[in-house]
Amino acid sequence: MATRTDPKKDVVIIGLGWTGAIMGMELANEGLDILALERGDDRSTVPDFQYPNIFDELKYAVRYDLMQKPVNSTLTVRHSTQETALPYRHLGSFLPGDGVGGAGVHWNGQNWRPQAVEYRLRSYVEETFGADIIPEDMQLQDWGVTAEELEPHLTKFESVAGIAGKAGNINGEIQEGGNPFEAPRSAEYPMPPLKNTWDSELFADAARKMGYHPFPRPSANASIQYVNDYGMQLGPCNYCGFCERFGCNNYSKSSPQVCILDALKRKPNFSYKAKCEVLKIEKAADGKTATGVTYFDDNTGEEVFQPADLVLVCAYSLHNVHLLLLSEIGQPYDPDTGEGVVGRNYSYQMTGGTSLWFKDKVFNPFVGTGSGGMTIDDFSMSQIDFGKEGFIGGSYITCGHTGGRPIQQMSLPPGTPAWGAGWKEAVGEWYGHNLSIGSHGSNMAYRDTCLDLDPTYKDRHGRPLMRMTFNWKDNDIKMTQFMKARIEEIAESMNPDAMASGYKGDGAQYDVRPYQSTHNVGGAIMGTDPKTSAINRYLQSWDCHNVWVMGASAFPQNIQYNPTGAVGGLAYWALEALRKDYLPNPRPLM
Repeated sequence: MATRTDPKKDVVIIGLGWTGAIMGMELANEGLDILALERGDDRSTVPDFQYPNIFDELKYAVRYDLMQKPVNSTLTVRHSTQETALPYRHLGSFLPGDGVGGAGVHWNGQNWRPQAVEYRLRSYVEETFGADIIPEDMQLQDWGVTAEELEPHLTKFESVAGIAGKAGNINGEIQEGGNPFEAPRSAEYPMPPLKNTWDSELFADAARKMGYHPFPRPSANASIQYVNDYGMQLGPCNYCGFCERFGCNNYSKSSPQVCILDALKRKPNFSYKAKCEVLKIEKAADGKTATGVTYFDDNTGEEVFQPADLVLVCAYSLHNVHLLLLSEIGQPYDPDTGEGVVGRNYSYQMTGGTSLWFKDKVFNPFVGTGSGGMTIDDFSMSQIDFGKEGFIGGSYITCGHTGGRPIQQMSLPPGTPAWGAGWKEAVGEWYGHNLSIGSHGSNMAYRDTCLDLDPTYKDRHGRPLMRMTFNWKDNDIKMTQFMKARIEEIAESMNPDAMASGYKGDGAQYDVRPYQSTHNVGGAIMGTDPKTSAINRYLQSWDCHNVWVMGASAFPQNIQYNPTGAVGGLAYWALEALRKDYLPNPRPLM
């Protein structure tokens, strides 16, 4: 029972990261009275990310100061439905952000659009290769929106975030130097690409010699000074090498703070509260609409009911799903029967890479940025014969260092002692002589990769933790092994003095300990059929029409790219439907 009821708002936003900030800004411009609730601390570029404090690798990269603490928020994990799940007690595999700005604070800035075929993957596979190549337990689904429909909204997000890059396809015309395999875009990137470091140039030269098509990786690290749609200013990146796991002190890495929040906070009809965790979305007696949310205010120790006409779920993807399950919005998914929608189609990311060492080359890795480098998409989703290769999926292949920090970025050849005099000698000999070529690939969803409520473990509020059931499947192992062969071929052509590869092989089990990516997707997926999706094509709940769910939880399976660009584009797509169709006449949209 809530101890306090606050005055009603037009809109309550759960979570104040990228999507919460976007929805807040656009709906505040519509004149709505808005409150955003953020479970973590308040964070601003100054003082939270100011120099030199933010350049503390031990505090931020090793001890995860900007991340959620498992003691306050975690989940349980298991490989199969036959196992007992155990709590994720120490961050490793993925690193959800904590506080205002969310994961948009500590991301690297790699900003992509999905390929056109990824939005309609099931249809593409069936039309091109036949439905019989789809494994029996693989739950491929179309998104319900096409690349053409989403393009203007992806462009809007790139304009707000100030993305640097080189277009490869403008209105169907291939552009030299860009990605020839991307979906058509309506305009060039807002900023030119970042300057390349030497390692990425060597990779690009080797790739060109093999007939591939290298292009600059699209980046949310500013290459020039820039003013975005909301009047927010970004300064050019100084290649400090402190992007991933850090906030940006230079106003150069696109984040909610830099691009939106400092303008949004000035809106008289917008307010936000930090350290306020939403416990449940409350429903009307008939269960068809939400009446608001109940949250726990850590500042006062109270449970508070916040009434609202519109509830926007904009938390991290995993928390979106957990909150829907706790609020009993949408039928929970059951992997045994295949029925239900909330928790269905969880998927992750398949990554791997090859490291090369050169005695006679020095790359100065301390000159790095989160999303610099060169990439090839020659083995992406639209470029692979799934029938011939025996898997469904794709990957981009990329090279470019993000920094040369002394704790986590000291890459040494195989056989180097792990400590002591031998390790110190190797550091002196090899530091700066390394480059890495990475694969960042898709991951399909399956009948038994899902999210539900754990029957045993509870959080600090007495609510069931969410349970993740996930493991690697043969299809995805085949895909990453295919990429291994392509990457090693490029690597060997560069004639390194030493080389080492790390890819998941046959029999690999999902391991939560090593970091892989913070790209958890699915569980509250979008679609056109309420029997197989939790939200419709506009990200509106099928069950409660005034509940809209943003974020990567909407992805029916994981794309081969980092998710933020698609997440931002979907937010603006949902906003168009909200403004034009829903607010004038609140109802379920079809």
